Amino acid sequence: MILAVCAFVSLLVGMIMEGWPRGAHDGLGIVASILLVVLVTATSDYKQSLQFKDLDREKKKITVQVTRNGLRQKISIYDLLPGDIVHLAIGDQVPADGLFVSGFSVLINESSLTGESEPVNVHSGNPFLLSGTKVQDGSCKMLVTTVGMRTQWGKLMATLCEGGDDETPLQVKLNGVATIIGKIGLFFAVVTFSVMMQGLISHKLQEGSHWIWSGDDAMEILESFAIAVTIVVVAVPEGLPLAVTLSLAFAMKKMMKDKALVRNLAACETMGSATCICSDKTGTLTTNHMTVVKACICGKIKEVGRSKETLSFGSEIPGSALSILLQSIFNNTGGEIVKNENEKIEILGTPTDTALLEFGLLLGGDFQSERHALNIVKVEPFNSVKKRMGVVLELPNGGFRVHCKGASEIILAACDKVIDSNGEVVPLNEASINHLMDTIERFASEALRTLCLAYMEIGSEYSVESPIPIKGYTCIGIVGIKDPVRPGVRESVAICRSAGITVRMVTGDNINTAKAIARECGILTSEGIAIEGPEFREKNEEELHEIIPKLQVMARSSPLDKHTLVKYLRTTLEEVVAVTGDGTNDAPALHEADIGLAMGIAGTEVAKESADVIILDDNFSTIVTVAKWGRSVYINIQKFVQFQLTVNVVALIVNFSSACLTGNTPLTAVQLLWVNMIMDTLGALALATEPPNDDLMKRAPVGRRGNFISNVMWRNILGQSLYQFVIIWFLQTRGKAAFNLDGPYSDLVLNTIIFNSFVFCQVFNEISSREMEKVNVFKGIMENYVFVAVLTCTVFFQIIIIEFLGAFANTTPLSLWQWFISVFLGFLGMPIAAALKMIPVGSN
Repeated sequence: MILAVCAFVSLLVGMIMEGWPRGAHDGLGIVASILLVVLVTATSDYKQSLQFKDLDREKKKITVQVTRNGLRQKISIYDLLPGDIVHLAIGDQVPADGLFVSGFSVLINESSLTGESEPVNVHSGNPFLLSGTKVQDGSCKMLVTTVGMRTQWGKLMATLCEGGDDETPLQVKLNGVATIIGKIGLFFAVVTFSVMMQGLISHKLQEGSHWIWSGDDAMEILESFAIAVTIVVVAVPEGLPLAVTLSLAFAMKKMMKDKALVRNLAACETMGSATCICSDKTGTLTTNHMTVVKACICGKIKEVGRSKETLSFGSEIPGSALSILLQSIFNNTGGEIVKNENEKIEILGTPTDTALLEFGLLLGGDFQSERHALNIVKVEPFNSVKKRMGVVLELPNGGFRVHCKGASEIILAACDKVIDSNGEVVPLNEASINHLMDTIERFASEALRTLCLAYMEIGSEYSVESPIPIKGYTCIGIVGIKDPVRPGVRESVAICRSAGITVRMVTGDNINTAKAIARECGILTSEGIAIEGPEFREKNEEELHEIIPKLQVMARSSPLDKHTLVKYLRTTLEEVVAVTGDGTNDAPALHEADIGLAMGIAGTEVAKESADVIILDDNFSTIVTVAKWGRSVYINIQKFVQFQLTVNVVALIVNFSSACLTGNTPLTAVQLLWVNMIMDTLGALALATEPPNDDLMKRAPVGRRGNFISNVMWRNILGQSLYQFVIIWFLQTRGKAAFNLDGPYSDLVLNTIIFNSFVFCQVFNEISSREMEKVNVFKGIMENYVFVAVLTCTVFFQIIIIEFLGAFANTTPLSLWQWFISVFLGFLGMPIAAALKMIPVGSN
């Protein structure tokens, strides 16, 4: 806005003083700079929204099967209407709110809406189906009652639109920097104008003509005003917004390749200031794919995480025991193995069922042949009260066999026999009971869910009406099921720790599993605290203040607990918090956090809508990459500010001191605008596009309270400014003698040399600014094509301005010797910058 006013005044003054077109150069230059900044920002935002639209389009290609007008057909979820009958099966997402019409053993997972992991049984007594929930078991027909924003899901989405947008930490700091610099510039401009006016008035008073004002006096006043306006123009760092936008847009494009989609540009740099990451467990730190990792069959305990291990384990088990085990796995299950339309094998069912079925396939079993071999006459589905599931099979010789599976302690208590290492059925003695109980304990301590499989032969007198027996079973074996930690998570957590970022796990799982997985990931340390949600809720302010800094694991947490934790970390402890989540229940916390990270694969629509960044591969390691890019953005902008402030300080002091002492300025408005605009814009391009390096993750985060302009930057700015000021002042006072200049054009030549030296000081200072603390500034310079291109363009245009654009820029062509001296004076800035980096200063 200051620039727009300056442009107007500059045009006005220029036109009055020099007429069209020469007088309009300055004003038009400023207008062009404003347009450039606005265009780059707008283009970047537009491209970003296009990217997101493409992603949205891909995500939403979902069709459902409905009966409409008496015909069963496939339609898009967007074409659903109240009154349609939707056919739902295992694995489907409920597309609208509706009522259960008919179906079998329908279990609905409502965790994405309520956060409750226990599935809900839907039947004619409890007929309500809510959109956004998933069918975990069974199949049914549903009558659609409400669609769109009127559904429970839609209402939840609507509440997310109510939050306001805060400025990011960097924007706040930059606004402060820009305002201060602007005010300093304004102060200098007012003082300069006052000094020049005072000179004019005192001169008039001496002549006694202070009552008579001529047109020449008016022109002099306008000239003074033009110089004052130029000083303001130089002082206002209009390149800052451009540098920020360019740097963020560049980072965003590169992050897309690294599997992170940035929805909110500012989130890039906020992530760089993050001091704490609150991560979900399931799906983020773990794979969200239950697998059998250990098994104890026929008394042998074996790790069976990989297919080769499982196959070799299968060959070690006696044939009779293996056939009974496969029969149990494939018949006593609520899951199913099917081929989808791409002819790929797909396992449907609850995570536990799918883990067991996968284990059966790896052992070399065949689901269809096992199912067809025997007839299932009775099924008792799993329920949380009995904690077991049973089926009765009719054998070809006329007898019946019962298979049972469930919580290890309960099933083991119902057993009186076991299959030994030779495949023989032997009675359970104390030693084998102790061995099995120890195995269960050992599995549990490794964060495994244990299941015991058992069977029992019953005579042909069994009737289907009678319940399945509860005692007298033969134990087949025990399996340990785990949601394995993602590869690379432990290393990523270690990187976060070395970068000063605290990682906290917030999960709905039980505390033992959470602690075991947190230890495996390296999140839970010896001095850390693990707490359960219900306990956390009851703590008062003082206790929270004591616990939260040490809190590393929160288990059995509700969405509100997560929200409370994030809010407390942000407001009371003033941390910059990143939160990851995939369920709808995570949305409030994602919204509250400084930066919300949603999972692209497992994440629900609501979670994605309230997040700033979408992690497309659901991997915690990608979050660390986002943090690295964020830090890169922050440091790049710091480098640019350091470079730009040096230009501003020198130009300001030179013009101010000259105006006060000699009444005119060595750098004209157009020259200043070239330095200001081209250096701003091109400097932003060059320094804002430096890619990140691994050293970035070895320093502490900036946080909310860190100074944007650090002591290191002040040292570099002041040292470099002093050198440049001394050079220009020397040229101004002793330049004519040094270059043997005389004659009518001596002033013009000298001013051209001053301008040229000043520009080359900036060119070499730009190279020095690539590293704020390291002496070697050439490392990787050739890999950054943008930087090399910008420097080449700057030098090329400088030659053109001096040699060919004299009338426009108030310059005159220079001799080779004068060129050499100008470039050499600029180059001297580099060893001086290197020497400055040797001076130790504090890190703040």
